[in-house]
Amino acid sequence: MADALANVFIGLLGLAGGLAVGSGLVALLIVIDLIPRLAQLANAYRMSFVFETAVISGAMYWTFADFMDWELGWHPLIILSGAGLFDGLFVGMLAAALTEVMNVLPIMAKRMNLSDYMVALVMAMVLGKTLGSLFDWLVFQW
Repeated sequence: MADALANVFIGLLGLAGGLAVGSGLVALLIVIDLIPRLAQLANAYRMSFVFETAVISGAMYWTFADFMDWELGWHPLIILSGAGLFDGLFVGMLAAALTEVMNVLPIMAKRMNLSDYMVALVMAMVLGKTLGSLFDWLVFQW
């Protein structure tokens, strides 16, 4: 009985974490208008649905690949080179979009009447990311 409750708790915790991360990514993409901006820069605004479909398809594919332990019969160097290239492109575009909207956090804090706690907000985000990464590297990777 205790094992079943532990498994339910772990499942709910994983679901909550996935929803939080997924919601955060979607909110970030919406707030900074990454996909419409990318379509505008590529002079392909009428084809923005292709960009949106690519982001959603990639997220779904790699989620299933991770959960189902899919393996491709290709050489790892080819896979890692392609994945690294596309990851780098996405992170680069995300960083470029973030530089255009750096004032999102102060505006959000002002609207939520949290301007007095701005340092605490930023520190909570930094410490949460750092501790989460350390926990992942030190606990889950060993």
